[in-house]
Amino acid sequence: MDAMRCAYHTDYFLPLPSGHPFPMAKYPLLYANLLRDGVIAPEDLIRPVEANVDSLRLVHTGEYLELLATNALDAAAVRKLGVPWSPALWRRSRLAAQGTLEAARAALEDGLAGNLAGGTHHAFPSHGEGFCVLNDVAMAIRVLQREGRIHRALVIDLDVHQGNGTAAIFEGDPGVFTFSMHGERNYPTRKMRSTLDVGLADGVGDDEYVERLAGNLAGILASFPADLVFYLAGVDVVQGDRYGRLALTEMGLRRRERHVLESCRRVGLPVVITIAGGYAPTPERTAELHAIVFEEAHALFR
Repeated sequence: MDAMRCAYHTDYFLPLPSGHPFPMAKYPLLYANLLRDGVIAPEDLIRPVEANVDSLRLVHTGEYLELLATNALDAAAVRKLGVPWSPALWRRSRLAAQGTLEAARAALEDGLAGNLAGGTHHAFPSHGEGFCVLNDVAMAIRVLQREGRIHRALVIDLDVHQGNGTAAIFEGDPGVFTFSMHGERNYPTRKMRSTLDVGLADGVGDDEYVERLAGNLAGILASFPADLVFYLAGVDVVQGDRYGRLALTEMGLRRRERHVLESCRRVGLPVVITIAGGYAPTPERTAELHAIVFEEAHALFR
């Protein structure tokens, strides 16, 4: 394919109060970078609508969704979420969730697709936390299972923070393998149980990281017959990230992305990419790092 299909909406960007630590500007910057470099093309863009409540109810409780829809979260819940509630936040969260679902459908057809958002893995059935409102990957898996499009899904979560919400949602579910490789001493303090958790010490660099990833991923791909892979390609593993505490270089990140994508392609698994977290010194640098997985995917699958 000349350009991969990716989901994007201008309303992925949500204005936040001045000084807020979440780099919302990374979304339009990432889109502009990929468009400029020919990694994506306007005609291949997937423009999501808002995820419907029936789909969200496959993962989240009706009570939580009602609180979100009506601005009824209490102050403690909003603090835990980490972003102020607004009608635009509710809309943006549903757009991003639907973006992951639509990208997953495209990946099943093309072998590869992406969402230029998503990977909000700290969202639990009854609450959000860590800048994550809705669990887009969990919703997409449940919808595709309900439709009969997939039976078994593999979640490869390489954000530096453990995917605690996703782990909790799918704990004990034989149809979903959750693999999280993350900073052991990083957020969240209380980690949930993924199918496989690999905790890394602070300061781990390129070679050790890629070696640990390769050994674990090979075993998973050999033993778990998935229909679709959801790849949470967080870039907060790179040295200098505000919340990262690991020490990968840009080249190490590129090696990681190439290894994941090549490994999945080798065994014939379709992959949907979500960007997850990244908190480099500037939104511009964060967007550059997020672009790497799409650049590697474009080179590998074209």
